[in-house]
Amino acid sequence: MPALTTNHGVAVSDNQNSLKSGWRGPTLLEDFVLREKIFHFDHERIPERIVHARGSGAHGFFEATDDISDLSKAAVFTKGEKTEVFARFSTVAGGAGSVDTPRDVRGFAVKFYTREGNWDLVGNNIPVFFIQDAIKFPDLIHAVKMEANSGYPQAGSAHDTFWDFASLMPETTHMLMWAMSDRTLPRSLRMMEGFGVHTFRLVNAAGKSSFVKFHWRPKLGIQSTIWDEALKLQAADNDYHRRDLFEAIDTGAFPEWELAIQVFDQKFADAQPYDVLDATKLIPEEDVPLRVIGRMVLNRNVDNFFAETEQVAFLPTNVPPGIDFSNDPLLQGRLFSYMDTQKSRLGTTNFHQIPINAPRCPFGNFQRDGMMQTMVSTGRANYEPNSLAAHGEEGGPRETPGGFATTNAASSPDEMGDKLRLRPETFADHYSQARLFYRSQTESEQAHIASSFVFELSKVGLLDQVPPRMVANLRNVDEDLARRVADGLGIALPKRAAAAREPVEMAPSDALSIHKKMKPTLEGRSVGILIADGTDAGELTSVVTAVTKAKGKAVIVAPKVGGAKLSDGSQQKADGQLAGSPSQIFDAVAIIVSDAGCAALLKESAAIDFAMNAFGHLKAIGASEAAQPLLEKAGVVPGEGITGLGSDFAKAATQRFYGREPSLRTLA
Repeated sequence: MPALTTNHGVAVSDNQNSLKSGWRGPTLLEDFVLREKIFHFDHERIPERIVHARGSGAHGFFEATDDISDLSKAAVFTKGEKTEVFARFSTVAGGAGSVDTPRDVRGFAVKFYTREGNWDLVGNNIPVFFIQDAIKFPDLIHAVKMEANSGYPQAGSAHDTFWDFASLMPETTHMLMWAMSDRTLPRSLRMMEGFGVHTFRLVNAAGKSSFVKFHWRPKLGIQSTIWDEALKLQAADNDYHRRDLFEAIDTGAFPEWELAIQVFDQKFADAQPYDVLDATKLIPEEDVPLRVIGRMVLNRNVDNFFAETEQVAFLPTNVPPGIDFSNDPLLQGRLFSYMDTQKSRLGTTNFHQIPINAPRCPFGNFQRDGMMQTMVSTGRANYEPNSLAAHGEEGGPRETPGGFATTNAASSPDEMGDKLRLRPETFADHYSQARLFYRSQTESEQAHIASSFVFELSKVGLLDQVPPRMVANLRNVDEDLARRVADGLGIALPKRAAAAREPVEMAPSDALSIHKKMKPTLEGRSVGILIADGTDAGELTSVVTAVTKAKGKAVIVAPKVGGAKLSDGSQQKADGQLAGSPSQIFDAVAIIVSDAGCAALLKESAAIDFAMNAFGHLKAIGASEAAQPLLEKAGVVPGEGITGLGSDFAKAATQRFYGREPSLRTLA
């Protein structure tokens, strides 16, 4: 066992008692062990991120699976190349101590430790953003964060200042469609898409550049919860997403994503009715299909959350040769923002020397000294050019022809010119893609969007001009959506807001719908199986076997920690106690009880809630015949997804049954 020492290696003989003057006397200032311990404790926390404060991370690798040397000279894309990565997923609005499951955009950031230097692909789980120009970012975040006078709400956008800002900024409309959809209620970080958001460039060895959009597609498919379920998950498990990611990796069910790209040229860009450099716009997959070029697997949890997940510093400026920036004005602003904020958070310009941030390839320059410098540079070469090598001294690193070089490519003939504070007319269409998104959704998804707008706008207080102004904007998206929101708020349908540029019709895209893309699978999902004393052992074994065969996780839930005594006299251990394992933490449930067991559970409110919430959250419910009284008391109506315990249950458990939603919710 290693010796306990101070930070400077002095062995400690007593870590339980401070040094005092006598048995009852004052603590002595000379107790350097106590002083160092308290001093370090007082400074254990660093300023949290202004946005994306609450995050979860993991290590893994990226493997290039396709040859795109015709598009990019970046070594990370060499077919067969494996590159170490660290990924961090986060909420945006809440602080580090908030919960995992609010309605919020999710950050999706990946640090590639390539052999040509670090590449940080810093994006979100939504392909577009609220604003077009980085100069509006502080205003956006000030508006969406907790209100300055009251300090609440902590992690939500349902309040005055956000909707005041959003309703005055029509460019937010497309992102609002996504934010009010189920995309901001992910079931798991492992079932979440990721996007680079911006248009970047790929550059090949000949110097030819192409525009590119980056997409992460989860192997398990995309899936979300519903609003009521997300609210109850906050009560059931504040760390729901963090725990889910950690446990999946810990048990060897490694999360995996495909990296896909959309590549296009200037001719394509010029032909579109939108500007490809506008971060509030996407490029429909029907117009430019995705090309899968690699896969990311997360296979190792962090050893220390603070040292790794909290101290990791992502910089959009971290790009290796072969990847470059476009003139997207939101991206351009991010390029100088991130480095400054890392200095503020991590306290030193040498934050790149922290192990989680350090490149895995050799690096060297003439940037010396600074706070917390850990590299001991030798010699006197701290400038360049120098001729010290001619005298036998180390002259230091030099430029290399194969290094990063900015692409000399204009996006259009009129891109360069007078210095102006304006936006091009091609950025003025704020509604066409919002309409495209809404009309690409299923009927249930459209209902969820309408309900979300109603809920959020109902929280607007004294600023009574804001809801009508927002609904006036929505009339440019879809008349039925605007009517449903106005009806839900109990306000008259306002006059349609004037559009800076009239929207155009775009063909619906199935790629924009979660429900149309969901995979009917149990892989990566969990099934809660409620048992009680007297449960039929054969039925339990059959259900567990069926779930496991379908690659799902069977979780036994019982009223007591010790489990339940089965029909064959054996004692079945429970994975979770009923009171602490509500059905909202599972993807489907089975209730396997005897007559006596059901009678006992009818007296347990947690058991009734277990069935009632599973039904309300549109999940499959498999039940033994003896469980029918419990289902009836919970208001479970026979129909789609309500099955026995046979093979039908395992099949039903792979999906949700949106046709079950109450008509009131469907009508918003």
